[in-house]
Amino acid sequence: MDGKPAYNELEQRAGELEKKVVENQAKGKSTGGYLEAMEFMGMLIGAIVHDINNLLMGIQGNTSLMLLGIDAVHPFYEKLKNIEQYIQNGADLTERLLGFARKGKYEAKPTDLNPIIARSSEIFARMEHNISIHPKYQKDIWTVEVDQGQIEQVFLNFYINACQAMPDGGELYLQTENVTLDEAYANQHGLEPGGYVKISVTDTGAGMDEATSKNIFEPLFSARASDLGIGLGLAPAHDIVKNHGGIITVYSEKGKGTTFSVYLPVSEKVFIKEEEFAEELSKGSETVLLVDDEQMIIDVGSQLLEKLGYKVYSAESGKAALKIYKENKDDIDIVILDVIMPGMNGGETYDRLKALNVDVKVLLSSGYGVNRQINEILARGCNEFIQKPFNMKQLSRKIRKILDDK
Repeated sequence: MDGKPAYNELEQRAGELEKKVVENQAKGKSTGGYLEAMEFMGMLIGAIVHDINNLLMGIQGNTSLMLLGIDAVHPFYEKLKNIEQYIQNGADLTERLLGFARKGKYEAKPTDLNPIIARSSEIFARMEHNISIHPKYQKDIWTVEVDQGQIEQVFLNFYINACQAMPDGGELYLQTENVTLDEAYANQHGLEPGGYVKISVTDTGAGMDEATSKNIFEPLFSARASDLGIGLGLAPAHDIVKNHGGIITVYSEKGKGTTFSVYLPVSEKVFIKEEEFAEELSKGSETVLLVDDEQMIIDVGSQLLEKLGYKVYSAESGKAALKIYKENKDDIDIVILDVIMPGMNGGETYDRLKALNVDVKVLLSSGYGVNRQINEILARGCNEFIQKPFNMKQLSRKIRKILDDK
């Protein structure tokens, strides 16, 4: 696997960003250069994560196939289940990286925030041994609908801010709680009254004066905040929370510390843990066209689909996929379509498939998380998205969800 699609796109965009940085420097806009550099870093992370997730997909697919051939008493069963867990751990790590690589709310889903806060604080604790962390989590916390990678980024920003405010160490207090905002408070902050999950992060650092507190969420301030010795600035965190329909408040006193409080609206959707899904594979007998430029994904994906009972056509490019679809349109029930491909990418391929058959059913797949490009394809009528690496159960459920939706 050479990762050419991701890196070709990256190289082209890098040239554009470099040009902008030079132009901003010529105009004396150092902040502009900073922001462009951050955008480039996000693209670099995204490209690397894309290729790592494709590798994890190959490992996951082969692990799923091996597990199909053995029962729970087989001596290798537990070892293979461990490998599956390690793959999931790797996918969780790449999801965190994607939280830094993308902007906006792209993959919101019902979430229990307590594990998110705990996980992000554990990452921080491994880096900063001179800061003591004191968590207090609400039992039966209400469900919120968030992009987990993005929200984790918000709290990592808070922790980094606290670290810079406490160079000699200190205390960090984390608290989650269910709160109900009345009309007066909600109107004051531009929110709807009702239920919210409140997450507070309090440090015992240097604190900020009133002027600094008012400006810390400003983009220009974020670019120079570290030079002022008060942290990285929190414009990205502010934007993420705002995109989720929430707010961040800040209370700080010089010499005493700072508290950041995030309010996120409660979701009516039910949070379901992955293990609560049915263990049975959802099989079928329909015909699938699998489209991916990575031969490794074609090989393992075809085998997974065949084990699930499907007949499989495969194509390694958008152009080849269109040819196969034209010749077998009446036979193909669903297309699994990679997004990032050289030549004709997933978006263009989808549009051309749609022109051939307005009712075509398509499951998008990518090593990237849900981003603007994927959202745009979904908005044009594409049925669903599945992120690599996915296991056999996840794939089987997605396919049946699309095919059984009449």
